[in-house]
Amino acid sequence: MAGLILPHRGLRPKIAEDVFIAETAVVIGDVEIGAGSSIWYGCVLRGDVNRIRVGRNTNLQDGTIVHCNNDRNGDYRETGGGEPTHIGDDVVVGHMVLIHACTVGDGAFIGMRSVILDRAVVEPRAMVAAGAVVTPGKTVPSGQIWAGIPARYWRDMSAAEIAEAAWIAEHYRELGGTYLEALAGPEDPS
Repeated sequence: MAGLILPHRGLRPKIAEDVFIAETAVVIGDVEIGAGSSIWYGCVLRGDVNRIRVGRNTNLQDGTIVHCNNDRNGDYRETGGGEPTHIGDDVVVGHMVLIHACTVGDGAFIGMRSVILDRAVVEPRAMVAAGAVVTPGKTVPSGQIWAGIPARYWRDMSAAEIAEAAWIAEHYRELGGTYLEALAGPEDPS
């Protein structure tokens, strides 16, 4: 693990041992990241006003920003309010995505430079096309691709696209592992 890992208000990120976090990534506060995940260069996960949860074998590619909303009635840890961000298992998040106070289900695919806004839900195995903006409170149903600004139903995902998303998630899990090996240094020959 590398990156800048910072506590905030007494909460330190909880990161599984086999997570790759790039040297220029920043992870702050109430953040949990599951096993086999990878947080790439220039990513920021800022769990300062609510919690961020990232599942297993999920990749947040370069330049992605993840944040959440606070509770105007007090500390979310006491009130249970505000809007956290939850990203499931086996999720592919493309380069330079903004994920804010929303839910992304298991196996979802979030295209490059897209935006997922407050209270939006991307259901399991759904796809948000590159550059799309999912507006507050919208739901992208499983098996569908949404595209555009604002994002709208475009078409159903093909079996090949669903398989490709699963392959990319596995590829990034493996790729993150190679970076972790490189950070560990060469094996001792003795």
